[in-house]
Amino acid sequence: MSIALSIAVSGMAAAGIRLQVAAGNVANALSFGPLPDTNNAADFPAVYTPLRVDQTEIAGGGTEAVAASLPSYTPLYDPTAPFADASGLVAAPNVDLNNQLVEQMLASFAYAANAKVATAAARTTNYLLNITA
Repeated sequence: MSIALSIAVSGMAAAGIRLQVAAGNVANALSFGPLPDTNNAADFPAVYTPLRVDQTEIAGGGTEAVAASLPSYTPLYDPTAPFADASGLVAAPNVDLNNQLVEQMLASFAYAANAKVATAAARTTNYLLNITA
C-alpha cells in the first residue's frame, strides 16, 4: 500500500471514530443520573459520561484517533426524577450540542477529503502500472 493511501485510510478511520463519538454524545445528552456524591440505594444508572476524541500523529505518516472519557456533569434541578437528591438536583451530562454538531460536520469533511486522497492515490498507482506494462 502506498504511503498516501495508508495516510488517507487512517484519516478516514479517525473521522469515523470522531463521528461515532459525537453521535453518541448527542444521543445520550439527556441521560441524566444521580449526582455522584449522593446515596444511590436504588442503584439507578450513573449519568452518561461524555467522550472526546484524542487524535495523534503516527510515526511514518497517518493519524490515530482514540475515544477517551471526559468525566463531566452539571447539576440540574429536576425534583420529579426518582434519583434526585434532597435539593431536587440530578446530574446531567455536560454535552454541548453545538460543539457536537460542529464535530460531526468536521468528521464528514475530513472523511470526504481523505476519500479524495485515496482515490487520487489509486488512480496514480493505476496510471503508473499502465505505463510500465
